Amino acid sequence: MDILDELRSFVATAQTGSFTAAADQLGVSNRLTSKYVAELERRLGVRLFQRTTRKVGLTPAGEDLLARAPALLDEFDELLTDVSEGSRGFSGVIRISAPMTFGEIYVAGMLGRFAEEYPALTVDLRLSDRFVDLATEGIDVAFRVGTTDMLSVKTRKLGEMQTMLVASPDYLARCGSPAAPENLAEHACIVDTNRRNPRRWVLRKDDAEVAISVEGRFLVNSARAACELATAGKGIVFLPRFAIRDDLAGGRLVSVLESYHGETSPISAVYLEGRRLPRRIRTLIDFASVNIRSADIL
Repeated sequence: MDILDELRSFVATAQTGSFTAAADQLGVSNRLTSKYVAELERRLGVRLFQRTTRKVGLTPAGEDLLARAPALLDEFDELLTDVSEGSRGFSGVIRISAPMTFGEIYVAGMLGRFAEEYPALTVDLRLSDRFVDLATEGIDVAFRVGTTDMLSVKTRKLGEMQTMLVASPDYLARCGSPAAPENLAEHACIVDTNRRNPRRWVLRKDDAEVAISVEGRFLVNSARAACELATAGKGIVFLPRFAIRDDLAGGRLVSVLESYHGETSPISAVYLEGRRLPRRIRTLIDFASVNIRSADIL
């Protein structure tokens, strides 16, 4: 009898609280699940469950085994997947989260290039400007802009995003260009509310830092929408370079206060703490790390 089947039956029974529920989860008969658990107890020489007519409860030995067995089974499954993918190429589904504008401008195209190399791979990209719960929503890896305070995730930094002050030539012709950061208070400013402190713009020059509180008629939770308002001449905006790159190149937006530079924020790949990443996820993160530097979006 296969010890892996025994362990799977034990874990399913412990997690569901009954042999019947475990059998339904595993897709086998109630009798077979009970048989696998009994064989595991004989193999180990200890009782793992206290059985009653209604349910089963873990013994101290069962609690010890449950603390380690799920991770062992996950590692074994990932090992088989890695070996299989190493010979056949990647397959299955990768579930990815990314911020809306960054996902549209960069991540979608990067994933398209990655998927060209692995035709059996399915990509499930979910764009949202909130920090999704990776465990609850089944996300394999999230690409994030900015820092995260979550202790349950690991982070691999891919690069740093530069923030810039820009406006349209039309706006500057009508309203003038600010000569110093303090003059921003006299201008119409378009506020991107996705930022942690939307109305507080931090600028640096040499070793000096100045923080300006701004006002504006337009508050939007989309970098792309803020960019469109700026190109329409509605005010000055403080945005990541990746969101305004094309409009800068096309002359629809120009830099403001060029001797100052804005904040930098990390761009990172984030995944759950305590799990060994499948090979296809590790390969995707490596691909993104190289690709993001050659894409000229930072």
